[in-house]
Amino acid sequence: MTPPKENPKGRWGAFSLIAIAVFMSSLDGSIVNIALPAIMKDMKVSLTTIEWVPLIYLLTISSLLLPFGRLSDIKGRRWVYCRGFVIFAAGSFICGSAEGAFWLVAARSFQGIGAAMLMACSPALAIDLFPVSERGRTLGMIGTAVAAGLTIGPALGGFMVRYFSWRYIFYINIPIGIVAAILASRSLKGGAGDVVRQESFDWGGAVFLIISLSTFIVGATQFQYLGYGIGLSCLLIIIGLGTGVWFYHVETQRPQPIFDPSLLNIRLFAIPILSALILFIGLFTMVFLMPFYLVHPCKFPMDKVGITMVIPFVFFFFISPVSGILSDRIGSRFLCSFGMLLLSAGLFALATLTPVDSYGSIVWRLSLTGIGTSIFMPPNSAAALSSIPAPRRGIASGMVATARNLGMVIGVALTGLVFNSVFYSLSGGFSLKDYLPEQEPHFMAAFQYAMSTGGIVVAIGAVVSFFRGADKSVSS
Repeated sequence: MTPPKENPKGRWGAFSLIAIAVFMSSLDGSIVNIALPAIMKDMKVSLTTIEWVPLIYLLTISSLLLPFGRLSDIKGRRWVYCRGFVIFAAGSFICGSAEGAFWLVAARSFQGIGAAMLMACSPALAIDLFPVSERGRTLGMIGTAVAAGLTIGPALGGFMVRYFSWRYIFYINIPIGIVAAILASRSLKGGAGDVVRQESFDWGGAVFLIISLSTFIVGATQFQYLGYGIGLSCLLIIIGLGTGVWFYHVETQRPQPIFDPSLLNIRLFAIPILSALILFIGLFTMVFLMPFYLVHPCKFPMDKVGITMVIPFVFFFFISPVSGILSDRIGSRFLCSFGMLLLSAGLFALATLTPVDSYGSIVWRLSLTGIGTSIFMPPNSAAALSSIPAPRRGIASGMVATARNLGMVIGVALTGLVFNSVFYSLSGGFSLKDYLPEQEPHFMAAFQYAMSTGGIVVAIGAVVSFFRGADKSVSS
């Protein structure tokens, strides 16, 4: 079925709703992390328990992105998108009303279902709305919406927790979600995102995928913390990988799979997907570990830590739109490889930090990581999604988002493994929770090893990214 043409005058109204969804998803992650200490104190639970508030959200989103991407190809992206807003708003209300940690974690999982529906559709909707010549710029502006959520979240969360209650960080989503659902239902009606296809949904594949990603993510993120030891973490990772291999095999046999293995035969799709996975592994080396460096060796107060960690994401406002526009003219190959090289250089530069370096020294290193990431993201997403025909862009969009989330998880797990192994060895068996000033040399050595590892991973990714070849777009 040929998708209907969009009214050019209505494109930007529809795009604003896409930007709201991206902003809400980014905001919710950053704003909740700021509130975790207050939630832990209010609910009187341990750090091990409260860690599941962000973890279950990430796990749910990662597991459901591909199923909802495929569902949007069948039912229409408007159908999935509008319901995503409603579920996200309802989940936010339940989170804000939760009286115990168990119910809060359960509510965060429900909220994650709505977020997965929004995230799975957003890039594909943007591609549907605009012609090939404008897709890089469009995805660059989506990068700006991501940056807005990541930068506003910590400041807004701190304000609400201090002057109101942590519950309001969830309640704020409710009116926005309801209004956005109503407007999206109207503005997307009859457009390219409202095409229904008579195809079947692969329920078996969805179950295998959820089991695979859930067990892998839990095993990877809890590697250092599971009370039953490293053996259980390894078992979960093995189950996840084994189920993933079986999932891939099963999907090759399905006539209408939830994950289309044939898409990986498209060079300009497969390599950008792999490149995004590698980039986010390296980026989250910095995102995960830098706050500990700022708190312990540097002894920064928490408000200064929050402001400092905003620095890399500020560049998304300025660099991402420009990079997207440039990619429309020169393609993604050079921009993406160059962006990864800058991120790699930034990580290696962070590895040379000392506790007595000036604030300016920290700022320029963080800025380098932010500039590199901002250059990479819009061209990479545009190249990947533009290489896929419209009927499969829902699946493709879900695969892009899944690669991003897996990169985050693997980055945190890899960083924790490298850092904790080195710190444990040098400190004589201590962990970071036992940090003492005299252990500063051990911390810095572990910090340098972890950052250098991230730099090496991203440098390899720059080479991988370069082999994508010239861009080739599919208009329909």
